[in-house]
Amino acid sequence: MKVTFASAQYPISQHASLEDWRKHTENWVLNAVQQKAQLLLFPEYGSMELVSIFAEEIQANIHQQVRELQNLKEEFCDFFASLAIQHQVIIVAPSFPVLENSKIFNRAFVFSPKGLIGFQDKFFMTRFENEEWGIDAAEPKILTLFEAEWGSFGIQICYDVEFALGSQLLAQAGASLILAPSCTETIRGATRVHVGARARALENQAFTIVSQTVGNAVWSPAVDINYGFAGFYTTPDKEMPEEGIISTKKPQEIGWLIETLDFSAIEKVRNDGQVFNYKDHQRLAVGFINDEIEVIKKRV
Repeated sequence: MKVTFASAQYPISQHASLEDWRKHTENWVLNAVQQKAQLLLFPEYGSMELVSIFAEEIQANIHQQVRELQNLKEEFCDFFASLAIQHQVIIVAPSFPVLENSKIFNRAFVFSPKGLIGFQDKFFMTRFENEEWGIDAAEPKILTLFEAEWGSFGIQICYDVEFALGSQLLAQAGASLILAPSCTETIRGATRVHVGARARALENQAFTIVSQTVGNAVWSPAVDINYGFAGFYTTPDKEMPEEGIISTKKPQEIGWLIETLDFSAIEKVRNDGQVFNYKDHQRLAVGFINDEIEVIKKRV
C-alpha cells in the first residue's frame, strides 16, 4: 500500500500570542495536506516556540519555562487533535516536555482522525537534557506501536534512534516504519541522527523518516541554535535505492519534504531480500540491564 508522508524542516519561531501560534501551526498543517500528505512528522522540541509568548524572564530560565509550558499542554493537544480530525490525517506533533510526578519527560504526542491516540517518551537523554535541562528518561520504559490501515509505525526521538534497541523491538512487534523527530545544534549532531536512522532501516529492513529543527532562535536558551534536515531512508535491497537514501532536503531550508512510500516493498525484502537483516536481527537479545520494556499497541 502506498502512503504519502511529510517530514518537517521546522524553525523555532517567535509568536506574539497563542492565537499567532495557532495560525502558524494551522498553515504548516494545511501546506502538507495540500501536498496530499497522510502523515505529518514534526521535529523534537518544536513546541518550545510556545515559550516565546511568555515574559522575558521566563524565556531566559530553562527550568521555569518548562513548568510554565504545562499550562499550555491541554491547549497544545486539543489544537493538534482538531487539526488531525479536520484534515483526516495522522500528526506526530512537535515533542513537548511534560511534567509528571516531579519528573519531566520528552514526549511526542500522536493524533489521528480520531483525535489524540497516544504518545512516545524518549528513552535516552543527551548530555544537555540530562546535565543542564533536567529532562528525565522515560519511566516506565514503554514503546508504543501505532497501527494504521497501511501498516504499523513507532517513534524513536532523536538520540533514541542512535541505538538499535527501540527500533528492533518495535519492528519485532510489527513496525515497518520508524519516525525520528529530532533537534540538533551541529552538523555532527544531525549526522549522528541520520546515520542512526539509516542503520535502523538497514537492521530492520524498514523505512525511517527524520524531521529536524532548523535555524536560530536567539531568544531561547534551550533551543537557540538548530542545524538539521529532513530525510527518508530504507534498506539498500531489492527494488530499493542502492544507497538506502530515498530523499533528503537541503539543510537549513524551511519547509516540508514529501515522499510516497510503498509498504509492499518492505514486505518483499523481508520475505525475499538479498539478505535477511530483519529476521536475523531478531535473533539478538536486546534490552536494558535493569529496566524491562513493554510494547503496547494503539490503533490510529
